[in-house]
Amino acid sequence: MEHLNTLGQPVGEPMPDWTPPPPPSRSALAGRHVRLEPIEIARHAESLFAANTLDRDNAMWTYMPYGPFAHYADYRDWLTAYVGNDDPLFFAIVDAKSHEALGLAAYLRVDPEAGSIEVGHLAFSPRLQKSTLATEAVYLLLKEAFELGYRRVEWKCNALNAPSRHSAERLGFTFEGVFRQHRVDKGRNRDTAWYSALDGEWPALRHAYEAWLDSANFDDEGQQRQSLASMIAASRG
Repeated sequence: MEHLNTLGQPVGEPMPDWTPPPPPSRSALAGRHVRLEPIEIARHAESLFAANTLDRDNAMWTYMPYGPFAHYADYRDWLTAYVGNDDPLFFAIVDAKSHEALGLAAYLRVDPEAGSIEVGHLAFSPRLQKSTLATEAVYLLLKEAFELGYRRVEWKCNALNAPSRHSAERLGFTFEGVFRQHRVDKGRNRDTAWYSALDGEWPALRHAYEAWLDSANFDDEGQQRQSLASMIAASRG
């Protein structure tokens, strides 16, 4: 439906009941497979570093603006800089069974006035990559953001990072375009691909995530019966 002002010009949809949501809190987010815990050095740093060292060729750091970290002390010092921050607000992704921290995720660029928030700093160790745990971690971040009242959740990545772009699409984010020459990371140009999920899309996305995460969707060997991408496509009609 087109909205016009008194001059006959098209304008945005009115939002008379809009109230900016609160910032995300430093509280744990619990799922069936993972628990997202605000970063604590004593609790998480050693486990995270140990999990990251399984990435022998440091491929997980190629498109990050920091890393790799050859020594635990360097990683601990880098992580310490973010403890207590509200933006970015870092979470350790903790395996609910082993209680080991296997990766990082964060909320960042939190803009309550616009109702926008980004999910980023996704550093998944080899033990977390392409796992049910990783998918549930993103689900928990989306769920919390939309339940707080955010209208838009963003996912951004280096435009050359094909795995991250594939993940964004698999997870139900919509591609919006590429910001050319957006940044300089590690002395190299970075074009940034932008993706988003909107509050109006969340009910269908949530249904697809929860159906995919249900134990009935996995066989005795832990293999999925239906893919998340197919469930999201079906939920969108």
